[in-house]
Amino acid sequence: MTDSQRILDAIRRLVRLLRLADRAAQSELGLSGAQLFVLQELGKTPSLSLNELAERTRTDQSSVSVVVTRLVEAGLVARDRDVRDARRLVLTLTHAGSAAVRRSSPAAQERILAVVDGMTGADRKRFADSFEHLVAELGAESGPAPMMFEDDPGNSRRLKKAR
Repeated sequence: MTDSQRILDAIRRLVRLLRLADRAAQSELGLSGAQLFVLQELGKTPSLSLNELAERTRTDQSSVSVVVTRLVEAGLVARDRDVRDARRLVLTLTHAGSAAVRRSSPAAQERILAVVDGMTGADRKRFADSFEHLVAELGAESGPAPMMFEDDPGNSRRLKKAR
């Protein structure tokens, strides 16, 4: 198998893994993979600001904000004033959000980050440079990327309000 074949095959397998993980989250929890990833990150810390959550998910603030809004509307996340600093808004899981996290498997993004974070710094940089070059040469949009599958038409429907 040529290196080109290996790369294309690896990309196909990665896309398939991400789509299957997204579909599993949809069928098991009624959430997109991105929504599940955000809930799981919020579940690791009692309360986070939107900026802190964007940092934790390695996502642009505007992209994670779209996901958070859907989760707030569904009753899985609460947006409140910080008790220590009323100027600051914090995000916390509701009881329904915590229950969803307990029922879930690790999000695909979390699994990817664990592997990437386990690489040496030099390997991670080389991979990032090569992958960015590939994406740029393909003509992908520049600027902040939306969270995975959140901009797909199939995920545009609103979550049902948690009970």
